[in-house]
Amino acid sequence: MKAGERSVLTAIGKAAVEGPVAVHRLGLARDEQADLSVHGGLDKAVYAYPAAHYAFWQAQRRERGVSLFDEDLPPGFMGENLTVDGPLETEVFIGDELHFPDCVLRVTAPREPCFKFNAVMGFAQASRAMALAGCCGYYLAVDKAGTISAGQRATLVPGRRPLSIAQAFAAKFAKHAR
Repeated sequence: MKAGERSVLTAIGKAAVEGPVAVHRLGLARDEQADLSVHGGLDKAVYAYPAAHYAFWQAQRRERGVSLFDEDLPPGFMGENLTVDGPLETEVFIGDELHFPDCVLRVTAPREPCFKFNAVMGFAQASRAMALAGCCGYYLAVDKAGTISAGQRATLVPGRRPLSIAQAFAAKFAKHAR
């Protein structure tokens, strides 16, 4: 991918897959992360992103002239390897668990956008827009390995609930709101 004048290694481009996908302690089978210092690992094995935010990003791109045809953004466009139909960042807390039929994923942290996110979105202020809107998605650890398939429902099992993803993200990015 090009970021300005330089080429950078990235695995942000994800695509939907059919059928069951193996979920291992370090993530989903056949998925990759390019920079393991900020993505991947035991606490960031899976990145979930609420599909409800896609309309926001389509509008952001349209307003900046990045999207010529108001095309729908495909699942995975935000770099997530799990597009979810909720819960949103205000509804999920660090320590909550998502129980799927064959695996359990635990919420660990909000996603922090980087320059690669700006490049993929097509405008330099994409990270700032994410910080202001709070639509960051969240990382998940794999507590019980198994499989997952598109369309499966998960049950949200509350943890201790000291801090929501929205609160954790707002605290990290308060400087962008100035």
